[in-house]
Amino acid sequence: MKEKTDDQVKKTVRDGYARIVRQDGCACTPACCGGRDLADNVSQKIGYSDQELKSVPGGANLGLGCGNPVALASLKEGETVLDLGCGGGFDCFLAANKVGSSGRVTGVDMTPEMLDRARVNARNGNYQNVEFRLGEIENLPAADNSVDVVISNCVINLSPDKSRVFREAFRVLRPGGRLMVSDIVLLQELPGWLKESIDAYIGCLSGAMKRKQYLDTIKAAGFRDVRIIDEMSFPIDYMLNDPTVQALIKNLNLPLENLNEIARSAVSVKVSGVKPAATP
Repeated sequence: MKEKTDDQVKKTVRDGYARIVRQDGCACTPACCGGRDLADNVSQKIGYSDQELKSVPGGANLGLGCGNPVALASLKEGETVLDLGCGGGFDCFLAANKVGSSGRVTGVDMTPEMLDRARVNARNGNYQNVEFRLGEIENLPAADNSVDVVISNCVINLSPDKSRVFREAFRVLRPGGRLMVSDIVLLQELPGWLKESIDAYIGCLSGAMKRKQYLDTIKAAGFRDVRIIDEMSFPIDYMLNDPTVQALIKNLNLPLENLNEIARSAVSVKVSGVKPAATP
């Protein structure tokens, strides 16, 4: 039964993000959507600078992140980076600017439409050190011990098997490699009607773990020095740009006080971890 549910969740997520691309990268409905300006505004509130927003190809930023993992990843020239759930390639391009021509960035996403968008963006920006691969973050299309840094932005909590995601991240990292992810975690349990909604997985809410459980899952995968680097409240206007919330407002006539309750239940965190160096 669990396997069927997992497949349903993945299909819902894939279909939801494909629909976002077809709507020209807008994460909200046409009635409320502010387009690129809204995406940039949301991104600024979760940690991206004006310079970063202007440095990537137009259409790469879909306004779907919940933090800026690249800002705290301490990327160096020549490093190899893997982005889990790369979307339109926004964080990949920021990472590529940091690792330079001697480095390499690979984005993985399970939504073909997202990858098509990312590849167009890469061509438009003439990025020679970035590639995009179709795949699931529970089964990464990357070799063991092949990357220096794994990043992800508000994607891992969409997975129905987060333990496997972190084990896969551990597998592909070289000894001494680093993990830096932005994600949504819960301070308290969400209302049952929301947590049980498969559709809510599109918007990073119902799949979220409690904060301690999230950190423990990373540690259980083998990572050391696991810690929260930064934490911020879930911006209410980010929620209004969230496809889940749009569906809830439309279908359930969700009052503002309920929306505020959900916002108080979740925080955006930037979490880091290290794969232990090989012992002699």
